Amino acid sequence: MGYIFGPVPSRRLGRSLGVDLVPFKTCTYDCIYCQLGQTTNETMERREWVPLDDVIEELRDKLASKPNYITLSGSGEPTLYSRLDELIDRIRGMTDIPIAVLTNGSLLWKPELRRQLWNAYLVIPSLDAGDSAMFQSVNRPHKDIVFDEMLEGLIDFRREFKGAYWLEVFLLAGHNAIYADLQKIIQCVKRIQPDRVQLNTSTRPTAEDFAYKVEQSRMQKLALWFEPPAEIIADYRGVHEQEDFRNEGGGVLEMILRRPCSIEDIASGLAMHRNEIIKYVEELHVKGLVETKISGGKTFYCGKHSS
Repeated sequence: MGYIFGPVPSRRLGRSLGVDLVPFKTCTYDCIYCQLGQTTNETMERREWVPLDDVIEELRDKLASKPNYITLSGSGEPTLYSRLDELIDRIRGMTDIPIAVLTNGSLLWKPELRRQLWNAYLVIPSLDAGDSAMFQSVNRPHKDIVFDEMLEGLIDFRREFKGAYWLEVFLLAGHNAIYADLQKIIQCVKRIQPDRVQLNTSTRPTAEDFAYKVEQSRMQKLALWFEPPAEIIADYRGVHEQEDFRNEGGGVLEMILRRPCSIEDIASGLAMHRNEIIKYVEELHVKGLVETKISGGKTFYCGKHSS
């Protein structure tokens, strides 16, 4: 399954070719809404987690798939990869396909990391809290990450970065979608001044069962509180209608109709990357064809026959 996955259909980026730079669930946060489950290696250590040359060679073989973006994302926090600047520069030397970085933004207070991202085309950090209390509740950060320092990193990066800067805000009912808490986020957004604000919520199984989604009608109202209004990227209806996606999704459904499977079970059984499987499970979930069960602290997916 390697380091490269896709292209997968993305609500924001079209056909996105993913680059996975850290081991599974190696992250600076343990977000309650994470689609990949709870963080197993919460760390701030930046190093070459996977060999740079191997990533480049595998990526070179996938460029013929003609994605809209090459996206540094994957199974953990990509900014923990210490050779980001070299990776970005080498990709740019191979192709003119734009490079996007999806990050939780937790380490942008580090000047050396901000410099490493300067040559990306698009960076999309996250901000899910307007104060330290909500930050601890929703993102559950590494003990050495402080809310105010994290926020200043988002602001500083906006001042320095010449590329496109979109900010994702992940809203959860009963948490940060409450009026007073969302107003705090909005005030932070005004300080950051991103090019776009994109609202997301949990339309797929999450790390914690108390991470409740915000209904679409409510999201539409909340989007208007931002100036200018935010975009809603949460997938309430399912957007993956390409033929190749439907074919692969059918294979996932066929497998989980036979027996309950975890993401790892499906990925191993179909020889696919976890992140691709998550996209297919999400679409099946939106269509009402899959349900989840928790056993031994692990999430399993069960197929439901369509009526």
